[in-house]
Amino acid sequence: MSLKLFARELNGNRVEGELIRTILYSLLISFGLLALLYFVKFRYIEEFMPRYGLLIFLSVLSYAILLPSIRQVRAYREFACMSGMMIGMTVGMISGFLAGFYIGAANGMFWGSVFGMIVGITFGIYNGLCCGIMGFMEGITAGFMGGIMGAMSSVMMVNDHLKEASVIVFIISGVILIGLNYMIYKETKESERMVKEDYVFTLFASLILTSLTSLMIVFGPRGGIF
Repeated sequence: MSLKLFARELNGNRVEGELIRTILYSLLISFGLLALLYFVKFRYIEEFMPRYGLLIFLSVLSYAILLPSIRQVRAYREFACMSGMMIGMTVGMISGFLAGFYIGAANGMFWGSVFGMIVGITFGIYNGLCCGIMGFMEGITAGFMGGIMGAMSSVMMVNDHLKEASVIVFIISGVILIGLNYMIYKETKESERMVKEDYVFTLFASLILTSLTSLMIVFGPRGGIF
């Protein structure tokens, strides 16, 4: 029953009614930026699409499905300890793993780990703080582990169906993040929204993440077997 109510709220007046728009705005600004970068620089790079196209495309989709959870947390600001720890852990782990996976597939394990840890720890802390020090610890721990594990996984599979694995990783991560959206809805459906905001944060975060990821994949330093 709650799942049906959650699906109905995706077109409602609560913050859940803004989740799909958040995804669309993120994709719009990210693909607009990529189109600009492609015509200015990327189209002159030999074999750009076969080498980097899928990784950049999936990274844009990944950030788009990550940002709605952040918007939900920002709307209610404070959560109970167990919920906040789950939020910090999930966001930190998934964001770190995905970022580390995509960068690791193009730049090697060291740079993938560093990039993944930065993204995972940043978003893990940012969301985990909704319940104080416990969420902070969960966020930083999950981001730390997710970044390294994502980079390690992609490097280990570099000669073994890496593209197929990238799609599978994205799909599973998407299911996990949708589950987080639903969990946050269940925890807050009786609560009043504390913060109402526009989409500036979504657009800004999408621009920063997309530009850093795409430029790192194409022009960033490489190590190991790369």
